[in-house]
Amino acid sequence: MKDLKNSLQQISALPATKSELQFALSAIDLTSLNGFDNQSSISLLCDNALKYGTAAVCIYPTFVAQAKKHLSKSEIKVVSVAGAFPHSQLPLSLRLEEIKYALDEGADEIDMVISRGKLLEGDTAAVYEEISSAKKICSNKTLKVILETGELINSTNIQLAGKIAVDAGADFLKTSTGKTNVNATPESVYDLLTVIKNSNKKIGIKPAGGISTVEGAVQYIRLTENVLGKEFLTINLFRIGASKLADDIFHHLY
Repeated sequence: MKDLKNSLQQISALPATKSELQFALSAIDLTSLNGFDNQSSISLLCDNALKYGTAAVCIYPTFVAQAKKHLSKSEIKVVSVAGAFPHSQLPLSLRLEEIKYALDEGADEIDMVISRGKLLEGDTAAVYEEISSAKKICSNKTLKVILETGELINSTNIQLAGKIAVDAGADFLKTSTGKTNVNATPESVYDLLTVIKNSNKKIGIKPAGGISTVEGAVQYIRLTENVLGKEFLTINLFRIGASKLADDIFHHLY
């Protein structure tokens, strides 16, 4: 990780620029994934997305139709977690049915989570199958694959999971659900950026979980540019999953 340490030192040396903050705000998947979510809270989430101009809202499948209607006059995407989020502990057939449901409700993008247990016990074929099956259902819709890097123990497993996801058809690699003690870290994002770089494919990256400050957001933007190049700094290839970050960036800007 010597290269990462050197990169982080360079990244942290300069304060965030206005253009970086504007891009960070535009790249946020504004997220609400709580047990107490309801129609009022989702309406507020959509209003905030419109106010801030974020890339998307990220919600549970039951709220997709509501959000789609609320955002119908904007270009803001509706992202739904689906496929037994956050633990993936259901048979694959049921997980795929939930993905179908979210798409039928109008989801533009799906964030699915892999079976970490299967990966850790060496059943890589099962992990490949669940991702490739989900991608077949998503067809031309964006599929972000959540690896839950904090549960994968080490860099070797994180990179293995990332490679499987890329090979199986993932459009984005996403670090975390935000439901574990360890979420996005510079180390895990660096591992996934390395996988993308080695794949020679235009696969997106979505750091998510625990990102609540301007400094954290800019760190991941600069790290992505450092490893993959400036051409990856578009909302088609870079997102940040966050629930509170938009407030912080908006206040810095305005």
